[in-house]
Amino acid sequence: MSGQERLFPEEHRAERSQYDKIVMTLRAHDYRYYVLDDPEIGDPEYDALYRSLRDLEQRHPDWVSPDSPTQRIGGAPRAGLVTARHVERMMSLDNTYDQAELGEFVRRVQGGLPTGFEFSFSVEPKVDGVSLELLYRNGKLTQAITRGDGENGEDVTESARTIRGLPLTIAYQNALTLRAEVVIYRRDLEAINELREQDGEAPFANSRNAAAGSLRLLDPKLVSGRRLRVLAWQVLERDFAPDPKLALDKLHELALPSHGDITLAKNLDEIWAAVQAIGERRASLPYELDGAVIKVNSFAAHDLLGQTAKFPRWAIAYKYQAERAITRIKNIIVQVGRTGALTPVAELEPVQLAGTTVSRASLHNQDQIARLDVRLGDWVGVEKAGEIIPQIVSVQTETRDPAALSFRMPELCPSCGTPVVKSDEAVALFCPNANCPAQVAASILYYSRRFAMDIDHLGEQLVEKLVSRGIHSVADLYSITFEKLMSVERMGKKSAENVLSSIQGSKARTFDRLLTGLGIEMVGQVASKQLASQLGSLDHLLSLSREELEASLAHLPGFGPKMTASFLNYVFDAVHRPLLSELQALAVSVPLPKRVEVQVSGPLSGFTFCVTGVLSRPREEMHALIEAAGGAIHSQVKKGTTYLVAGEKVGKAKLAQAEKFLTQVLTEPELEALLQTGPSPG
Repeated sequence: MSGQERLFPEEHRAERSQYDKIVMTLRAHDYRYYVLDDPEIGDPEYDALYRSLRDLEQRHPDWVSPDSPTQRIGGAPRAGLVTARHVERMMSLDNTYDQAELGEFVRRVQGGLPTGFEFSFSVEPKVDGVSLELLYRNGKLTQAITRGDGENGEDVTESARTIRGLPLTIAYQNALTLRAEVVIYRRDLEAINELREQDGEAPFANSRNAAAGSLRLLDPKLVSGRRLRVLAWQVLERDFAPDPKLALDKLHELALPSHGDITLAKNLDEIWAAVQAIGERRASLPYELDGAVIKVNSFAAHDLLGQTAKFPRWAIAYKYQAERAITRIKNIIVQVGRTGALTPVAELEPVQLAGTTVSRASLHNQDQIARLDVRLGDWVGVEKAGEIIPQIVSVQTETRDPAALSFRMPELCPSCGTPVVKSDEAVALFCPNANCPAQVAASILYYSRRFAMDIDHLGEQLVEKLVSRGIHSVADLYSITFEKLMSVERMGKKSAENVLSSIQGSKARTFDRLLTGLGIEMVGQVASKQLASQLGSLDHLLSLSREELEASLAHLPGFGPKMTASFLNYVFDAVHRPLLSELQALAVSVPLPKRVEVQVSGPLSGFTFCVTGVLSRPREEMHALIEAAGGAIHSQVKKGTTYLVAGEKVGKAKLAQAEKFLTQVLTEPELEALLQTGPSPG
């Protein structure tokens, strides 16, 4: 008699056999779809098998194991994300953009190893996703942690469990720690964005943003619909395999996913050939990538070469130049932002660029239009700044229709019809009407952003519809009813519940994030944290007189006359003071927890930085890197600011301030070099 016959009554043996077979079949299909990208069946057939499994488990709940396909999605949403510490520090990679610098890396590696030491390099795609540390202990997935600051990240284990291509159990009992990238394939992102637009939500800009936002969702049921995939790129345990490449190869024996696209190279010529080959395949790969990673394929060499304060010396990333596409301008419209600034936007004939379809690109202002000499109907070159934001970089004037019309900015606000004004210090035109519907909508969207009040499900289309239904400020968000949401076209019950839950959940955000979300002129994330630490709470802020508040701000480093005046004017303004009182009555925000300030020493100790423009990573991440190296952050360029780190789209005013205060302007690669070595003496 078999073990199964002894364990189960005769009337259940056939069902149990069917159950085991369905579990094995679903796991095999998950592996083929999410790991091999070679599905054998379609969604309807898969769903039918899944329903059969669920029905069997409902009849026999004692059969359900933790690694059943139905158990990937937990029941109740989590209350919030918690921080977890990495097994080892998760470092960034140094990067380069040209072959000569890549050659310097090869020479540094060769010079750092003993004469006669034999090794090779591995070259693989630099997958553009969200980095994750995955811990398997005793054959089970026990924890998943985001990169965070490299030492600590957010515990997203429940979200990771929903990723169908990621095994919950493996046939390996020793400790196994993986570094991996979470991605959404391009075709899956298109399907997700189509559904989001149908629900009135803004589409995701790219796979990385979509994956990052998905992992941070507190409800695993929502995460499971995002079609996340995992591609492993490192194994930490040295006893798992003889070298790093073989370690990744061995993962396939355990049904653990990796991209499997690794080429071994002996010298610079072979490295360069492999890098170029990946670049040529870039557009055809199912996932987004922004470069190639070159590693020394030897654990012993890793130990000998070591690392700097920020980068391992045994690896480097080669970044590809931005992709460019040629398309035609169909129209130029004008958008009104939260500050009232009018921005011309080119509507383009849709074109594929860096893995996404681009149909719009900002023209910034009238001066930029004049500099490029952009006209309606022109054929233009489009690139993505930082691989995210489309921008027009060239105009093909030789193909222009002689009758093509020039574009001039309007004299009246396109949203409310108010006459526009021009600031003495800015190039942009402004709508002075604070109740302009476009400004209100943009203010609400800014308030809801992740770095501010972090309100999910408030897409651009939904906010515009809510403003048209009488939502006039961010405080009005908290009075939205289920009935009002259900009156919005194509709004489903579940979507309405998600919106209301996210809005109410934002009341628990800290005071500094509320100040950030209000979008006060000259008061960004850094200044908001200073203010929140100094003032404590919204209640205390509103209890102060103008003189008391001004005296309190005098104790804050970096708060010069202009920033102080801007904050005072906002707090005591006839429009904003009642708004703050409304938010106070609604109990929006909690005090920022007190933390012990630790003096960090490093290569940037004694130097101050202001970061501006569009960069390759979020600004708060750049701030964290600078502070981890001992540097201090200024929210504005002022007397004593050592460096201005300038990305794309830097305003003339910031550059003028840098010149005024003798502040050195750095590019992002120059900052990366400073983070490693510190400023040169003198």
